[in-house]
Amino acid sequence: MSLFDQGWRAAALFTHITSLPSPYGVGDLGPCAHAFLDFLKRSGFHFWQVLPVNPTAPGLGNSPYSAYSAFAGFELLVSPDLMVKDGWLSPDQARDARLPNTGQVDFPKAMEVKTKLIDAAYSKVGFGILDRKDFAKFIYDNAAWLNDYAFFMAVKADFGGSSWSHWPDGLKYRDDRELAHHGRRLSEAILRIKFGQYLFFKQLGILKDQAKARGLGLIGDIAFYVNHDSSDVWSNRRLFKLNNDGSTSFMAGVPPDYYSETGQLWGNPVFDWASHQADGFGWWKSRIFHLLGLFDWVRLDHFRAFLAYWEVEPGSKTAATGAWQPSPGPALFESAASSHKSLNIIAEDLGVITPDVTALRRRFNFPGMRVLQFGFGSDQPLSSHTPFRIEPDNLVFSATHDNNTSKGWYEEELDADGQKRLSDIAGMEVTAQTAAWALIRFAYLSTGALSVVSIPDILNRGSKWRLNLPGTSTGNWGWRLESFDELTSELSDRLADLGAVSGRDNLMHPNILTY
Repeated sequence: MSLFDQGWRAAALFTHITSLPSPYGVGDLGPCAHAFLDFLKRSGFHFWQVLPVNPTAPGLGNSPYSAYSAFAGFELLVSPDLMVKDGWLSPDQARDARLPNTGQVDFPKAMEVKTKLIDAAYSKVGFGILDRKDFAKFIYDNAAWLNDYAFFMAVKADFGGSSWSHWPDGLKYRDDRELAHHGRRLSEAILRIKFGQYLFFKQLGILKDQAKARGLGLIGDIAFYVNHDSSDVWSNRRLFKLNNDGSTSFMAGVPPDYYSETGQLWGNPVFDWASHQADGFGWWKSRIFHLLGLFDWVRLDHFRAFLAYWEVEPGSKTAATGAWQPSPGPALFESAASSHKSLNIIAEDLGVITPDVTALRRRFNFPGMRVLQFGFGSDQPLSSHTPFRIEPDNLVFSATHDNNTSKGWYEEELDADGQKRLSDIAGMEVTAQTAAWALIRFAYLSTGALSVVSIPDILNRGSKWRLNLPGTSTGNWGWRLESFDELTSELSDRLADLGAVSGRDNLMHPNILTY
């Protein structure tokens, strides 16, 4: 039985770590994240929900869902301040690396700064890091993915960033002699990458401990697919549908839906599910268990693909030409449940959802998702996203990272009939200025087990604060809070009062993590 079966009413605030204010051009795992935990506690929240924390591919728009590894952490999120505290950097080194604090992440500059600082920290110890017991334990505990990832990234840098499919055949096809040769040649670079991972996971562990000390939990996120140019595909080719030369034989995507009339063509390789099943789902279980060790709950993106996924042939211009193919999700989750004490999984069941998908998540007690913005279209009077139709085994969002902000949604997307329905259900006249908080109140007062709201909505910001526009490859993922001064004590009081009225405050349910 999960926490969501026990009558809990909880609240979460969504924002990605990169969106926090910090002196280094991007939010990170250090003091800015710890200060954010204090705001969450004061405001009555139970959870902080974040996006995937894997190393993103800059050529794909810095999307957290396009990463070089399904297991590794993103060095961009490493905190220089915590590195100073641990003696890896001097205060002057960190101070000299500071960047202007603006409302947008400068990904290239921030990554350049973080990489130089981690390089400098590593240069102080070099191969001597192997003598540290905590580092030795880290690389031993994570050897199943860390060795391949560090080798992959070192070779990728050595070949000017080129994809593994363009490497010499000996590396491309993982010839043992070639792997050993390049492993020796790039040993320093490989160890440096492992050092960066060591810093990331140590700091994430500290953040989780800090959250727990405040009675808070962290909700992580698992992207369903992985990039073709990733250590996962390079080192596990048999688990993906690839051609003999390593190219993608079928592409991932989704059919036309709310977000796009032509569907979304993601381009990732799809899984060879027969190989996964023959292997006892070892790769998938390792991935899920890895994330459950880092976070209290994990959201599985694109959950419906665990029953059927949308497969598109290479060369297609849009995803509309694809077709559904079956997936063995029930067998995967049966296997995972038999070897893990608690699958604290949230199913992202948005999009084209059939009854068997709902049956699958309920079979394993996975809460689903409802998005209030979807509940007010004039063509959806009976939508399951409408406040009075939401069932308790769901998270209720005012908006997700793929939606417009609620103010922007009201101003730019909601038609006149939808605006009238929103006012009718709210029992008051709702305007662009009050729409965000109307949805926030609906989320808190709903029967859903967990209400989830975002910083742009609690601050009543417009579409310029939108985090992502699905189907576009540029201009996304970059907004950030300029200052914690915007998260005022008055705002905390307002949220805490709403939590108390709706039975979701962390004072009424302080032991929510003792499931």
